[in-house]
Amino acid sequence: MQLVDTHVHINFDVFQEDIEAIASRWRAAGVAHLVHSCVEPQEFTEIQALVDRFPELKFSVGLHPLDADKWTETMAAEIKALAQSDSRIVALGEMGLDFFKAENHRHQEKVLRAQLELAAELDLPVIIHCRDAAAELLAILKEFQANDQPVRGVMHCWSGTPEETQWFLDLGFFVSFSGVVTFKNAEQVRDSARLVPDDRLLIETDCPFLAPVPKRGKRNEPAFVRHVAEYLAQLRETSLETLAQQTTANARQLFRLHF
Repeated sequence: MQLVDTHVHINFDVFQEDIEAIASRWRAAGVAHLVHSCVEPQEFTEIQALVDRFPELKFSVGLHPLDADKWTETMAAEIKALAQSDSRIVALGEMGLDFFKAENHRHQEKVLRAQLELAAELDLPVIIHCRDAAAELLAILKEFQANDQPVRGVMHCWSGTPEETQWFLDLGFFVSFSGVVTFKNAEQVRDSARLVPDDRLLIETDCPFLAPVPKRGKRNEPAFVRHVAEYLAQLRETSLETLAQQTTANARQLFRLHF
């Protein structure tokens, strides 16, 4: 059985002392591939070093909405150059809108549009972070679709309502669930997780954040994606093996993984 953790941040300092042990644990848990997300282009070199070290890693490049104030007039060109510099880049992001933690809404939208334009140009999927901004995000994505610049990608660490979930499914997006789906008060997330079709479902840890039950409160790590898979299999009334096959095939399709 193989699993793909489609969203990790193992370049963070909290992992550096025992990264080899962490890798051993994810391999033992059946995690065959990982997609390393990027918060800002400045991380590129250190993420690339991890990808050199662990061949099961692929990665992305982009600017997180909570870092939108770091955007410069040359950053689009920088992201494009970085994305074209390494064949192991499989996505742009993470990008998106976060109206929960930041009030620079119009600037976030500007930065998102610039990165979506790059994704359409480079034919790369996008990793979308969206919090308290589903309607605004939907409008932007529909705008690109209307302009014959449709983008494909994943709603990562998704916690939206079932109605919002359907909006992005209708646009062709994949939806990825993290350990949040296992949390006691996450009934809305579970309702959305039941809704997503088999061929659009992805799993992730978003480590080091949001460790799933029964590891909640601890540092999250890629091996724990198995707990997410087990929980989703039970929730969707299927076997772990079937869910693993489905989500692995979906990750291969979206990110064009070859393994």
